[in-house]
Amino acid sequence: MFERFTRHARDVVQGAVEHGRREGARTIEADHLLLALLDREGSRGSFALAALGLADRREAIRSGLAEARRRGGLTRADADALAGLGIDVSEIVHRVEEAHGVGAMSGDRADRGWWSSGHRPFSRSAKDVLVRALRTAVSHRDLPHARIRLRGGTPAIGDEHILIALTVCPGTPAEILADHGVTYESLTRVLYGDGEAKAG
Repeated sequence: MFERFTRHARDVVQGAVEHGRREGARTIEADHLLLALLDREGSRGSFALAALGLADRREAIRSGLAEARRRGGLTRADADALAGLGIDVSEIVHRVEEAHGVGAMSGDRADRGWWSSGHRPFSRSAKDVLVRALRTAVSHRDLPHARIRLRGGTPAIGDEHILIALTVCPGTPAEILADHGVTYESLTRVLYGDGEAKAG
């Protein structure tokens, strides 16, 4: 599937691997894909983020992702559901960090050891995002901008498709993007039209 990725989409995947490596993460997560998208400039995905007003809020998104990692990757919806069962996630995080240090629930390793140089597999959530990006590219291949990007009859997967996939796959990235007004609907309006400026 990687051969179908545009240069910008490949840079996002490689950027996600780099974010995971720097954090000492065991796997590359959907969060890492979002962080790599936030690093991009000059691509359809970065245009869409800027058009939706995220140029000045990238640090807020990064902070939201970091806070979710402290909660062990739980979304606020997960924490609310647990609260309904009488489980206070913030209290659990506090106690775990008190005993094992800040960020103990993040899955990042203090003893990065062999993780620092070895291969990191993509998590189920990250794979789901990439599969959804492919489906998004296929579903939009009949649009004018997509025709010029077809490669041998197969639509190319751009970083904008990864961004769209992040908004529809359940998890922290979708929740945080939605908090900042980036939803499937707002992205498709910016990228594909409905009378508004389109990403070029």
